[in-house]
Amino acid sequence: MKRLLAALFFVLGFAAAGVFSGAVIADVTTTTPTTTVATTTAATTTTATTTTTSTPASGNIVPTGVRVAGVHLGGLAVPEAVSAVQDAFGKELPVVVDRTRLLLDPTKVATAYAATAVARARIATPGTNVKLVVAVHRPALNAWVAAVKKRFAHPAQDASLTFKNARPVVKPAVDGRTLDAKKLTARVIAALASNSRLPVRIATGATAPTVPTSTYDAVIVVNREQNRLYLFDESKLVRTFAVATGQSIYPTPKGTWHIVVKEMNPWWYPPTYDSWAKGLKPVPPGPDNPLGTRWMGLNAPGVGIHGTDEPASIGYSESHGCVRMQVPDAEWLFDHVQVGTTVYIV
Repeated sequence: MKRLLAALFFVLGFAAAGVFSGAVIADVTTTTPTTTVATTTAATTTTATTTTTSTPASGNIVPTGVRVAGVHLGGLAVPEAVSAVQDAFGKELPVVVDRTRLLLDPTKVATAYAATAVARARIATPGTNVKLVVAVHRPALNAWVAAVKKRFAHPAQDASLTFKNARPVVKPAVDGRTLDAKKLTARVIAALASNSRLPVRIATGATAPTVPTSTYDAVIVVNREQNRLYLFDESKLVRTFAVATGQSIYPTPKGTWHIVVKEMNPWWYPPTYDSWAKGLKPVPPGPDNPLGTRWMGLNAPGVGIHGTDEPASIGYSESHGCVRMQVPDAEWLFDHVQVGTTVYIV
């Protein structure tokens, strides 16, 4: 009897031990991290592991239809939206000067606060276009505009006159170009602020030279040895005239001079500083006037180009320093030169 009772107690103890052991396993299973899930069936106990994908919270998504400076960001997560704004701002800005196209890298002259704009976009009403704050670095932009101005703007070049072998050599005038640096700077800033990449256009302006090429449409060369007067249109010979130049005691002055006065039917007044004219009286216009009918005075004191009442002196060195011409020749020349015409005497 005692053996029967002992066997019964042994079987009941073993069953109790089995029940306690299963509870422990269940407790261990329920304390596993959330990435794992424990499932138990009537036959066995199984532990399965499932990995979940992180999805941005709806608060980190830009609302539908929202833009930043025209860049569509609706549905993008914040990092993607910031990148999109930065990429759009970083696109080169075309700047067209006259017909020349230049490209400006905006990131070298300005900073766009993309993250700030996207933060505002994230809480904006759908369909809103959020402003992009852009800080322009004026020293960098000013340096870029200055380089553009240096490339396209230049001062006008005056026409110039030199002589080679007693012939005029004219270097033509060249128009200058100006570029409004302030206007270009303002237009670039406006484009950067609006995040526009439409071409910024600006035209240069023309500046006229102080001495145009037309200044030398008439150039006179007087050769004292040959007693000839040559009229040039710039470097092209137009006409040659026989003239009378100064006597050796009253030479026609060499050098470059200019016509400073023109008179029709002038009076002749005796020079008070020359002894040969002592006692002579002024002569009114007429056939006996020593100047003929035309006077073209030079900036050489007392010297001019004129007609003469002594036509036989033409071709010789007979004057008192002036350049004498036949009256019809002087009248023709008078009509083809201006005050300021260059007279080169060799």
